[in-house]
Amino acid sequence: MFRVRDDFRRAQVAIAALFCFLGLQYATWASRLPAIKSRLDLGEAEVGLLLMACGAGAAASFPLVAILTRRLGSRLLALLSALALGVLLLALAVAPNYPVALLIICLDGVAVGCLNVAMNAQGAALEVRYQRTAMAKLHATFSGGSLCAALLASGMNAITSTLAAHFAVAAVLLALLIGYARPGLLTEDEAAPKAAPEPAADEPAPAGRRRLSMPSRITVWMGCAMAFGTVTEGAMNDWSALYMKDVAHASAEVAPLGIAVVSVMMVLARVFADGWRTRWGDGRIVRAGSVLAGAGLAVALLAGGVVPALLGFACVGLGVAAVTPCVYVAAARAGSDALALVAAMGTTGLLAGPALIGFIASGSSLVWGMGAVAVSALLVSVCATRIHWTSVTDTDTSTATATATDADPNAAEPAPAAAPADRTPLTDAPA
Repeated sequence: MFRVRDDFRRAQVAIAALFCFLGLQYATWASRLPAIKSRLDLGEAEVGLLLMACGAGAAASFPLVAILTRRLGSRLLALLSALALGVLLLALAVAPNYPVALLIICLDGVAVGCLNVAMNAQGAALEVRYQRTAMAKLHATFSGGSLCAALLASGMNAITSTLAAHFAVAAVLLALLIGYARPGLLTEDEAAPKAAPEPAADEPAPAGRRRLSMPSRITVWMGCAMAFGTVTEGAMNDWSALYMKDVAHASAEVAPLGIAVVSVMMVLARVFADGWRTRWGDGRIVRAGSVLAGAGLAVALLAGGVVPALLGFACVGLGVAAVTPCVYVAAARAGSDALALVAAMGTTGLLAGPALIGFIASGSSLVWGMGAVAVSALLVSVCATRIHWTSVTDTDTSTATATATDADPNAAEPAPAAAPADRTPLTDAPA
């Protein structure tokens, strides 16, 4: 495999390999659900429970992820969880019965939760170390990994229907990605603020200090923003084609274009979103994007028809593309516990969102269900106004100020650094 000379690019490509890994691993077994269903003789309810087990494992992994991130660091945790995911994929191919497959998928969800937090911590640390935005492009490579998995599944199906052969080929590709990523991963988690030193043995601990503490209000707002954002993403993936067919009365050939439009717009937006973040700041991007998504979808639902629906879906893909990358960066800077909680809430939103839309649709209509998706997107903007967004260019300055203040409490506060003449200041103050 090729090697990159530039330090930033080398680390960026290595971390991107982790994102690609997760997209490839998840989409590989998800694309073969019909074969898994046939092999284990499962019913529809059992397949649904299998899918829920993966998400439940990821959501339940929050306490474990927080502990492992602190003890192992994001680099080692990413490598170990990636190795576990490769082994679990092979184990799923030879699972003898449904209970074993259910256990494997649940463990897969736990490993997914670990890798998800670790790779996003690596991405946030990359931005801090090199003072450059990169997270949106990293998330775009996750979609690229999913696309590669779909193409691989199609090609392997043309050659053989054996799950073991397909998953073995995928495992080889996953191993290559791990091998390529390992040398370039960052060895320090620089995104989170440094922990205060432990008090001496004969010194009483500070009164307000506890080993276990409730998350801060800003962390809760970040978690809510992530949850509403993933509700929007998940619901569009699961319900857009059905809306096109049953409500917009699109033909069988046009109906799948709904999810295609959302996916293409999200990938394109994530490719360019890092430049937008550098120019306007994360907070403005999240607020404006979520308003665009919610308002665009609402107008499309009111107008009705195929063309308005496709335009509205395009607004959703464009608007929510940068939400999860930006919130992950903000959460990583708040510490490993905050990142793990926000990731767990995102997984919960991804799981609960499509089901919630289904309940609303069954009680009224799919139009009202999709209207709830528009409301969810708008709620992201509301949550974003309560988050303190800090740009990568402000991290070093704030860290240096905090260090100087700790070293000499009587020292004069340093003057704020002037923003470069050719750049717009990126820090958004909380509302």
